[in-house]
Amino acid sequence: MTTAVTGTIASATAPAEKGVGPLLRAWRERRRVSQLELALRADSSARHISFVETGRSRPSEEMVLKLAEHLDVPVRERNALLLAAGYAPRYPETPLDDPALGALREGIERLIQGYDPYPAFVVDATYDVVAANRGIMTLLDGLPEFLLKPPLNAMRLTLHPQGLAPRILNLPEWRGHLLAQMERQIALHRSAPLRRLYEEVAAYPVPESDPGGEPAEPVPYFALPMRIEHEGRTLSFISSISTFNTPMDVTVAELAIETLLPADPATAKYLRSLIS
Repeated sequence: MTTAVTGTIASATAPAEKGVGPLLRAWRERRRVSQLELALRADSSARHISFVETGRSRPSEEMVLKLAEHLDVPVRERNALLLAAGYAPRYPETPLDDPALGALREGIERLIQGYDPYPAFVVDATYDVVAANRGIMTLLDGLPEFLLKPPLNAMRLTLHPQGLAPRILNLPEWRGHLLAQMERQIALHRSAPLRRLYEEVAAYPVPESDPGGEPAEPVPYFALPMRIEHEGRTLSFISSISTFNTPMDVTVAELAIETLLPADPATAKYLRSLIS
């Protein structure tokens, strides 16, 4: 989806006084790319890349953006690289409720409502839920009020011992999957708020899951399912996450659309019965 965006330029997440060279070198090493390989990708030379990383050469704005693209640097961090090199940030960070993102919001709403009765929701960079359909609210039925106060946070809702965690029948596996997902994002984005959220939810005590219900029939799952108890039934879901291609705005770049698709025929049949 493409939409025109306006708004304030996103603040950098790294201090500019460090210089762009060490920051580029850190991203290159994180991506396990040699100076020669990066030079070939960026139509440059290993000598020039070395000079940039050591501060002997100041890269042009175009070169900073080209290197960032070939190193798959997140949009927010590209602004940090530009500032460190002495240039103005390129990518705005438009509030999601800004009129300029009206078409985006409408498209997101249409998309997640189209998944009903299958649960679907949209989260930002720290897993705060910015949109959700009726399928999600069905799963959240009965949770304590303090967890449902806005902004809803997907990780807190899932892993809190008074949230969905006691209902998740394969909680150790699903919890491990979610924490590993957050660890990868922290390594990629170097986000302090995300690190604080991770430390919070990782410290939650793990409740004992009540297996209840009928034993699950063996199913050749193609991905790790979340098996959750709901009104005496065992529902199984496979999670699918989508992001926007080539975003030009920090807010849009950090949105993720997650859908919970039925992992077995019984789950699909039950969800369809809710709207029949």
